[in-house]
Amino acid sequence: MELRTQNIKSDLAKFGRIFTFIDFGNVNYWYERDERDGDEKELVQGEKLVIDIEKLAVFTKLFSAQSRFYFGLDPKQKKSIAIIAKARKFFNKTITKPIQKIKHYLLDGENVKKGWERNADLRGQYIYLPKCNFDVEMCVDAIRLADHYDTFCLFSSDSDFAYLVDHLRRVKNKKVILFSSGYVSYWLKNKVDLNLNSQAIKKQITCKKIKPRL
Repeated sequence: MELRTQNIKSDLAKFGRIFTFIDFGNVNYWYERDERDGDEKELVQGEKLVIDIEKLAVFTKLFSAQSRFYFGLDPKQKKSIAIIAKARKFFNKTITKPIQKIKHYLLDGENVKKGWERNADLRGQYIYLPKCNFDVEMCVDAIRLADHYDTFCLFSSDSDFAYLVDHLRRVKNKKVILFSSGYVSYWLKNKVDLNLNSQAIKKQITCKKIKPRL
């Protein structure tokens, strides 16, 4: 089925009551390497494409009875605080928890993303990798709320959700819609009723921003 975003309500009408679950830690990186915006215009130097939280909420509410937003909070990062605050304003439910930071020692020649602080101790140089996934929370909520929806809609490319999707379809008799980006595992993609690529909704959920100077 091809999604016609200009008429999404009728496109998804056969799915009944839809609850949408957004794994924003995954979704947030969908367009980071894109070179064109939603109108297929080339991004100029210094521009980048990012998810607009309000536009994402407006889009999901076109077809969802409830939209749930899952993302980790880093109280030391203004960007993290701003994302959570905006999500709480526009989504039906925002679920968060503190981000953990795991010490990762760098191998010789290992590349580090721009802006990441290098540290050092007797063992060598290291960085702190943020870690905060919501697999458990999303799975528990999806099963706990299953009596309230006909279709589980997932925004994520994470193959860890394949087991949940299989359970919802086989045991709970639910339909599943997947919005995903890039490579999607066969074990996830093959279990859903409808898989929609993020490029099809780029115009509806993104905006352009200027990359910060480091």
